[in-house]
Amino acid sequence: MAEMLLYIFLAGFLGGIIRGLVGITKYITGTPTKKRKVRKDWMILSLLSSGGLGLMAGVFIAEDIKFALVAGYAGTDFLESLFKIKMKKVNWD
Repeated sequence: MAEMLLYIFLAGFLGGIIRGLVGITKYITGTPTKKRKVRKDWMILSLLSSGGLGLMAGVFIAEDIKFALVAGYAGTDFLESLFKIKMKKVNWD
């Protein structure tokens, strides 16, 4: 049982890492007229954060490793979208 739980955690973490890589790739490629660079420390922190969030989302799916992977991906995607919505509402003036 403990071994299965470890696999669930790893699957959630991997799902979050995959989502983080997708987001970073989108950011780097940008639009055809504007390419962006990413700082390595920011990229590592971003991947670890998305992996951690994916791990937490994967914990809720304790029956199947495949669902934990998807939950890790979707959970991180959900939180990223929520963050973007909240940041648009912030008045930076």
